[in-house]
Amino acid sequence: MTDGDGAAEHPTGLVLTTATGTRFHFDPGALCLELLTTGGPGPYARYEVLHRPSDLTDWLRRSRLRLPVGTVLITDDQLGAARTLRDALWHLAADRAHGRPGDPADRAALNRAAAHPPLVPQIAPDGTAAAPLPADGTQLVSTLARDAIALLTGPHADRIRECRAHDCRLLFVDTSRPGRRRWCSMERCGNRNKVRALRARRDTDPTDPVAPNTSTDPVDAMQVTEAVSAPRHRTFTS
Repeated sequence: MTDGDGAAEHPTGLVLTTATGTRFHFDPGALCLELLTTGGPGPYARYEVLHRPSDLTDWLRRSRLRLPVGTVLITDDQLGAARTLRDALWHLAADRAHGRPGDPADRAALNRAAAHPPLVPQIAPDGTAAAPLPADGTQLVSTLARDAIALLTGPHADRIRECRAHDCRLLFVDTSRPGRRRWCSMERCGNRNKVRALRARRDTDPTDPVAPNTSTDPVDAMQVTEAVSAPRHRTFTS
């Protein structure tokens, strides 16, 4: 992640796709927050992508864990547990971002999920990280819950943010040094904000020498970093 709102190539994160087909890089800064891009409770249900256990294993391959398909065996019940955890985390992370106390029922859901054994890290003969085998969906959900608890109770809990764009609800943890990250992505919402500001300046000062922007969607003209895995998730932006 870069300091402030800087856009650079990232070793972690997802490439998300909007309803209009625009793709952009998004690094929420934590594994558990990556899960929130798969759907959620209430109005976020229309973005649901976890319909089958294979959908979760596909997300797992694209997440910052980068586990290959088949590494974690997931049942229908375990998929339901992942969605339950995700919905509770949506509430808790949004509450933290807005300074609200949060619902005890959501905290209890995290604690129940974290009570199970997590994925077990292993080291391969060549000294690199090895896939945590054998593993199942309960272990995965526990790992996600423990990551969420560490985030919500750790030093970056007060850095959980909601994108400042009026039509975006993506959540991230600001790990930049100055703590001034405002946007889910400069490729998406940060760039749209800059274009609005430039257009407003032209409207108020016709002599302002700002080059015109010919794109109806400023993000469509930008290159998305292809080095990052690209899940075909719709996003919580218009």
